[in-house]
Amino acid sequence: MILIISRRGDGAVERVMTALRRRGARLMGPDTTAAGGGTPVLWWDTGDFPGRSRITASFSGGERRLLLDTGTETIDLSRVTAVWRSRPGAPRAAGTVTEPSHRAHVDHQAEFMLDGVWSLLPARWLPGRRADERRAHNKIFHMARAIELGFSVPDTVYTNDPAELVGAYESAERLVAKQITAEPFQVDGAEHRAFTTVVTRRHLTSRHRVQHEPVILQPYVPKAVELRVIVVGERVFAAEIDASASRAARDDWRHYDNDRVRYGAHELPAEVASRCALLVADVGLTYAALDLIVTPGGEYVFLELNSNGAWGFVELWTGLPVSDAIAGWLMDGGTP
Repeated sequence: MILIISRRGDGAVERVMTALRRRGARLMGPDTTAAGGGTPVLWWDTGDFPGRSRITASFSGGERRLLLDTGTETIDLSRVTAVWRSRPGAPRAAGTVTEPSHRAHVDHQAEFMLDGVWSLLPARWLPGRRADERRAHNKIFHMARAIELGFSVPDTVYTNDPAELVGAYESAERLVAKQITAEPFQVDGAEHRAFTTVVTRRHLTSRHRVQHEPVILQPYVPKAVELRVIVVGERVFAAEIDASASRAARDDWRHYDNDRVRYGAHELPAEVASRCALLVADVGLTYAALDLIVTPGGEYVFLELNSNGAWGFVELWTGLPVSDAIAGWLMDGGTP
């Protein structure tokens, strides 16, 4: 049995569901039938727990039960052979729990219970359990591992020391600053996101602000193209992104200026592809999205690893069969 943990409306899950059906799997749920053969697949959102779903973990007579009641059916979680954590919702208290501190308390208790239950599932995980995913996503951790595995990386400083900003600026021909983790935040009540920023001398006049939040400082790496490399188990897919014609996206392709950005499949050298797969396994994951740069001289430079990074646009714009690779991994461990 396959368990997919993600919020409703996740387009990536829809793509993989299509691939799973092609492979003979059958979707469980209120709008489907549980009859017939094929590997059963349940798509469930942790945001339904504990408000709309029930979970029971019990231990008696040397035996244990792990049950999930979705409201329409009860699943024996010990039958789960593979789990995909795509975009899970945060646990959410029932609507009848209205006091904010009570809701926060319920959500925390639910998250704690989920971690315990997931730790007991005799299953393979993609990309990994929550703790493994969070550790691998930390840029300091995976940068150190990438260096040890032989990736070429730019000189990098993680700091909240204003003096380090000055030193990095003076030693780099061109310097960029990035967030430690790319989480959105609010400015004057509106959603905001910080992108890669080219540091100018004007920024140095307000360098004292660095002490309030750590940043990443790196020399600007010249680009022939940028790469998003998707690793699913031992399969590696690379998409090249040429944003040189886009003023908005040339320094950070996440602006998604698709009318001016070119996407295409990229054939990685075997050594680089092998190193990408090795890094993902080394940090304890079975899936990750890596960002690299190919310099005008043909050097492959590692920037970062995203433990649950987006891949839908890679498949959409390049035709690389990522969803089928994920479906294959979930059903049989990735055997073609």
